[in-house]
Amino acid sequence: AASTSAAAGAAVAGDVRYVEYAPGAKRLALMGDFNNWVQWEHVGEVDTFGRWTVTVPARAGLAHGCQVRVVMELHDGRVIDRIPAWIHAIALCADEGANYHNGVFHDPPPEQQHVWLHAKPASKPRSLRIYEAHVGMSSEEHRCGTYREFADHVLPRVADLGYNALQLMAVADHALYSSFGYQVTNFFAAAHRSGGPEDLKYLVDTAHGLGVQVLMDVVHAHASDNSIDGLNHFDGTDTHLFHEGAMGWHRLWGTRMFDFGRYETLRFLLSNLRFWSEEYRFDGFRFDGVTAMLYKHRGVHWSFEGGLHEYYGDHADTDAAVYLMLANDLLRRGGTGGGGG
Repeated sequence: AASTSAAAGAAVAGDVRYVEYAPGAKRLALMGDFNNWVQWEHVGEVDTFGRWTVTVPARAGLAHGCQVRVVMELHDGRVIDRIPAWIHAIALCADEGANYHNGVFHDPPPEQQHVWLHAKPASKPRSLRIYEAHVGMSSEEHRCGTYREFADHVLPRVADLGYNALQLMAVADHALYSSFGYQVTNFFAAAHRSGGPEDLKYLVDTAHGLGVQVLMDVVHAHASDNSIDGLNHFDGTDTHLFHEGAMGWHRLWGTRMFDFGRYETLRFLLSNLRFWSEEYRFDGFRFDGVTAMLYKHRGVHWSFEGGLHEYYGDHADTDAAVYLMLANDLLRRGGTGGGGG
């Protein structure tokens, strides 16, 4: 069995099926420490839409905890490797001086899976009292705090103080720690410095047991400009999930801007919301960088002083507005999000 995302699913008799959208690739394969990083041993097939499917047979030894990367040959002959876009866990750097991370195949056996003890709250409080927190910065020691430490030592205090909601920053993995989680590299992976996926589930479950709902600070306006461990130039193209040219960059943040008019971008981000809501049982989302989503000028040197012309016009990104409506509808209609942020 494999994880439940669209990128990795169980095939037959322990085989692992890996799916990736990479229209810029001429050839694509999955490699990792399970096959000594041999590049073209497990090569995929591509459909007319640029979606690749790789089947790794059970005998290959791709097991829980294996480090993996996807390798691609581009149409111009270049060969690049990336972390799979839908990966659920990220490896700690073995060398502090390393400038990139690897993906981790997360498919724990039953005895290592978190067992949920508390049901997801069925309704929202009449009046939200939100405690905003960053797990990594919650430790008094000179290191990153962990999900389990936060659950055991911080959450009881939050509940005792009368808060009924917790808003977590920096949940999705980000290579640059100083970005406070706002330059995401791996959208389906829990921030690795504070623990693994099962540890984060323990935190959410503990909060629900205390009567505290959990909101995720989600970053869907933009992504890190990292390539080797992020989505930038993922398949060698400048676009992939992003706008091309100047529209594809935030000129102050230096990050890549999603193109919400692309079907694959919508699939990726909407799936991301449903994943965090169902797999981790988050109760809702706070969307970051909404101005940068809704306006083509990204809010840079733009003063909103009250005139309607400032809010409506060609400078508004209608595709982004539609995405937010779709996200809200998905979470409310599906009954999995407790609200659409």
